[in-house]
Amino acid sequence: MSIFHAIILGIVEGILEFLPVSAAGNLTLVGKAIGIPSSDFIKIYEIVMQLGAVFAVLILYTKRLLIDHQTLKKVIYAFIPTGILGLIVYKPVKHYLLYNDKITVISLIIGGIIIIAVELSKKKPTINSIDQLSVKKAILLGFIQALAFIPGVSRSGATIVGGILLGMDRKTSVEFSFLLAIPTILSAGGYALFKDHAQITHSDFMAMGVSFVTALIFAIISVKTFLHFISSNNLMVFGFYRIIVGAVYLIFA
Repeated sequence: MSIFHAIILGIVEGILEFLPVSAAGNLTLVGKAIGIPSSDFIKIYEIVMQLGAVFAVLILYTKRLLIDHQTLKKVIYAFIPTGILGLIVYKPVKHYLLYNDKITVISLIIGGIIIIAVELSKKKPTINSIDQLSVKKAILLGFIQALAFIPGVSRSGATIVGGILLGMDRKTSVEFSFLLAIPTILSAGGYALFKDHAQITHSDFMAMGVSFVTALIFAIISVKTFLHFISSNNLMVFGFYRIIVGAVYLIFA
């Protein structure tokens, strides 16, 4: 992995991790476009970049979580089903789905259609803050987030759309997806690195460090921009983006 590739992938991860477009799916397609084949080793880079992105959320939201214990409690409840399911499906997902480009592309397109359909339904929100989210709905969101084990689904997309369907307004749903990313990505990333760390050599540290820092910087920019955008816009553009990216890949791959 060259430093140039590390920067490109770090930018893509940082910008897209918290948008409902599947950062992992886009990384797979971008990697192919710049000549990086999918492999277990490349997936380790992706994990490091995800950790960089989630550190951006930690920087922005740790103070809030330390003060707002109700929000912290809801995040913990939502993480429980995701964490349990993650331990159960880690091996079969890695073995059967992880490098399947067809599943990634189909998930991108279907996810885009779902986002557009949810926005067209114009469901009126009944939950305008995370404190109003019930424990039952928080746990249900954890199960919904687990759909992102399917490549191309998008962890943030599943959580945001799931939140809207459960009655949350867009901004609250988006913020909850940011916060739920903290335990989800830290635990998943830590577990994957523990399992596959033997593949990392000293020569990889520089590129991985560049990817981590690049993803962190661009994730901070992306999170702030997304929150500003969603305050006065809907998610339709992300639905169309997913469909277009998936269709282009199917046509030209």
